[in-house]
Amino acid sequence: MTKLFREKLSRVLSSEELAKVYTSFDIVGDIAIIKTQNEDNLIEQAVATQIMITHKGVKTVLIQTSPILGDFRVRQLKLLAGENKTLTKYRESGCVFMVDVEKCYFSPRLLGERSRIASLVKPGETIVNMFAGVGCFSVIIAKTVVDCLVFSIDVNPVAAQYMKENIRLNRVFGKVIPLLGDSKEIIKVNLQGKADRVLMPLPEKALEYLPYALCALKKHGGWIHYYDFQHAVGDEDPVEKTKLKVAEKLSSLGAGYVWGGSRIVRSTGPNWYQTVLDIQVISLPNKF
Repeated sequence: MTKLFREKLSRVLSSEELAKVYTSFDIVGDIAIIKTQNEDNLIEQAVATQIMITHKGVKTVLIQTSPILGDFRVRQLKLLAGENKTLTKYRESGCVFMVDVEKCYFSPRLLGERSRIASLVKPGETIVNMFAGVGCFSVIIAKTVVDCLVFSIDVNPVAAQYMKENIRLNRVFGKVIPLLGDSKEIIKVNLQGKADRVLMPLPEKALEYLPYALCALKKHGGWIHYYDFQHAVGDEDPVEKTKLKVAEKLSSLGAGYVWGGSRIVRSTGPNWYQTVLDIQVISLPNKF
């Protein structure tokens, strides 16, 4: 939430009411999604009204009423203002994406990360995206890099269907291969030894699925982009905590590696951070 927006909101809410409002919201296409710290309909409606006044392109304001849950990473949303819909068209990096914000996981806050990863991919690479959602990472890579192939996997059938639509909309058919299913099973059966680069943009399952990311890499190794949620207080470094956890796992698997880039992607709550490690795998476990 910008300072100006908060100032406008303070004209209709008391300081106590304003304290119950989260300091940010997401805009996905023409849909805004907010959170509040309690169920106060007057506060929710005030925020929704001000969003639609301030952001003329917003047609719908929804409030998140549940955490992101389950294998499909979805949440419950309630209409506060505008059109009653959850499907929108979102634009990023010269691409367009159809997204149902209630039935598919999607975060506009990973815009910079999607662009960064696309800039690292070299012509001729084969990429396995283990948790692709509606295909944003995959499509942006395919549009950015002239000669590449992306195997784009998701377990959510609704997300996979929109992924197919986004491949069509962005004209990357044949460069992005949509695959519905559990990425560890798909890799074991069809993608062992295929990838120069593996994306793991699902922090909740990244550690569990790390052996299958290694399995997907070519015999000479390659890159893994590993995402994590990390709690850190005081002098603790969330990136270093992620490295310690991943290093222990890689060592137990017998993989040789060196660290590439590493960074905090974003804050996700008080003392919670999303981190990313760019891991160059230089030797695979013998069992692969």
